[in-house]
Amino acid sequence: MTADWCQASRILRAVAFGLLIPGLANVSAIDRALAADTAIPVVADVARRGDVPISLVGLGSVVPLRSVTVTSRIDGQLVKLDFADGQDVHAGDLLAEIDPEPLQAALAQAQATKTRDDVSLANARLDLARAQTLTTKGVGSTQALDTAKAAVAQLEATGKVDQAAIDIAQIQLRFTQIRSPLDGRAGIHTVDAGAIIRASDTGGIVRINQIHPIAVDFSLPSDALPRIQTVMKAGNAPVVAQDNGGQQLATGSLSVVDNQINSASATIRIRAVFDNADDLLWPGQFVNVRVQVELQRGVVTVPVTAIVRGPDGTYAFVVGKDRHIVKRPVTVAYSNAELAVVGEGVQPGDTVVTDGQYRIQEGDLVDVTGPAQAAN
Repeated sequence: MTADWCQASRILRAVAFGLLIPGLANVSAIDRALAADTAIPVVADVARRGDVPISLVGLGSVVPLRSVTVTSRIDGQLVKLDFADGQDVHAGDLLAEIDPEPLQAALAQAQATKTRDDVSLANARLDLARAQTLTTKGVGSTQALDTAKAAVAQLEATGKVDQAAIDIAQIQLRFTQIRSPLDGRAGIHTVDAGAIIRASDTGGIVRINQIHPIAVDFSLPSDALPRIQTVMKAGNAPVVAQDNGGQQLATGSLSVVDNQINSASATIRIRAVFDNADDLLWPGQFVNVRVQVELQRGVVTVPVTAIVRGPDGTYAFVVGKDRHIVKRPVTVAYSNAELAVVGEGVQPGDTVVTDGQYRIQEGDLVDVTGPAQAAN
């Protein structure tokens, strides 16, 4: 009985399997038919004709237009700081003061020495006059006259030395007042009042950076040099500084191109200048620099996300009037972070897929959302 039951079970499984296979085939066919009639959701936009600025982009570093480390030109005790950290200063503003008393004493000593020597010179000139009178009358010796002349000449030279000592003392006394050499912003001071500072100190007292205007140094490939030179000669070379997210920080203009190409990197260093009235650019900051070198007029543009690059080249998915996909090869003449200028393959008014390309292929039915839907 057991053997008969096993045989019957095998027969039933075989019959069931035979019935199941056609059923599965029918289900697959139904799924394919349903899929053919189901629209695939995609995001699309419309190709447009317009003017597109052509720009060169490089990574730049913000630098002060001028930068000076303020140091002392004499040795002495720093008695006062006359600025606040972060303060805007102007050329000639008093920044710090060094104890002037030792130099005031040195100046007084030099002046006293000159006064003493001037008196000696006056007496020597009187002696010379008497010697000349006696010699003229024939009662004075030539040797005495020569000695008197030499004494006057020596004391005149001494007077010049004394005056030089006074000038030096006055200059050093002026150096006790340390003034800003430029308009700019003071940094954080590095020396406190009361400290002994020396002219040989390299750290200085404070750094002054000119940030209005401010500069950005950046590099571009050396083959961009002719285009840069052309727009600079034309006088219309707008430059935009952007942060890492593409947000515009400031607009400026090209200032100078370096006098040589870096042969190691095949790049050329360029400087742009920005007014920086709102202080969005800061020394040491890295920014993306965009230089407009051309304006292409009346070109066809699509969102850069509409361009697909594959093994068979560059193409875009165009949505037909019947909402079915057409795969078109395209040529891209220029692209930036937002737009692509299309030379061939797309016409103004064409609806191009900008998101969801990985889900579709030639002939698929799509359901369009996004800017293209609003335009339609």
